[in-house]
Amino acid sequence: ATWSPQKMASSAMKSVLLLAMLLCTLAVAAASTAEASHILVKDEAKITELKEKITTAADTLATFKELAAEHSTCPSGKNGGSLGEFSPGQMVKEFNEVVFTTGKVGQVEGPVKTQFGYHLILITRRGDEKM
Repeated sequence: ATWSPQKMASSAMKSVLLLAMLLCTLAVAAASTAEASHILVKDEAKITELKEKITTAADTLATFKELAAEHSTCPSGKNGGSLGEFSPGQMVKEFNEVVFTTGKVGQVEGPVKTQFGYHLILITRRGDEKM
């Protein structure tokens, strides 16, 4: 095979693209765990009412924890809704999608409907990003 400056440039560009793809893959891998809290109720009207209370509160996190303890039907409500640390795929699809793809750290997400009911989700950490 004959090497020309064009072939060398093309080969170098392929190497740079492969390296860029690898770095992107590593960045996604860094967010392989998250921490979140949630409030789970059966009624959509109730979850909407709770979200309004949380988003208008002076202290979002404290209000979220208080309302989780008071209203959530999940046992995690006793701990302010905290689910601790988990990885992609450990939660139901709709929940997983919000925590690892569409949701923002520190923002109350939802209502999110799953087979269990309606959730409000507060992502407290995803990878290295914390609220």
